[in-house]
Amino acid sequence: MTEPLRFAPAIDHLDLLAEPVAAAIAAWKGSVPVEELAVAEIDPAAADTAEFCARYGIGLDESANCVIIAAKRGGEIRLAACLVLATTRADVNNLVRRHLGARKASFAPMDVAVRETGMEYGGIGPIGLPDGWPILIDAAVAAAPRVIVGSGVRRSKLLVPGRALADLPGAEVLEGLGVPVTPS
Repeated sequence: MTEPLRFAPAIDHLDLLAEPVAAAIAAWKGSVPVEELAVAEIDPAAADTAEFCARYGIGLDESANCVIIAAKRGGEIRLAACLVLATTRADVNNLVRRHLGARKASFAPMDVAVRETGMEYGGIGPIGLPDGWPILIDAAVAAAPRVIVGSGVRRSKLLVPGRALADLPGAEVLEGLGVPVTPS
């Protein structure tokens, strides 16, 4: 049996968000009204995508994963975020690496991702990321009427129109960023 999610306007519940996420929502200037960004409290033990979707009856195609990438070139490391539907994985070694002009791209170590984003591991989302970071968004995420993303903490999730994510500072919508996951 699934548990119901109770979404409410995130602007009215900033206490459910990580500090950088709350600050970004409080200062929201996107083309989507801030009232369309919603938050729901969840069990932190169910924050990981598969567990969250199963427990709350959410389709993987309604949930998006945000992964932090470390792109390396000539001794310099540049961090970026990739946002893809949970039915896919980010094409890090090809599309992301080339798009960022890197010699090598890989998932950032957990401690680096947590420290640099100011968010909890397992709750990292695209809203509230550091200024200047590229936020690469799969076209399917940007086209989604609404998608669930991390709120910066494991105890809540955000429900956001895809077009709002495409409006984020540093956002770039890329066709083919999310590669379908083949069942094992």
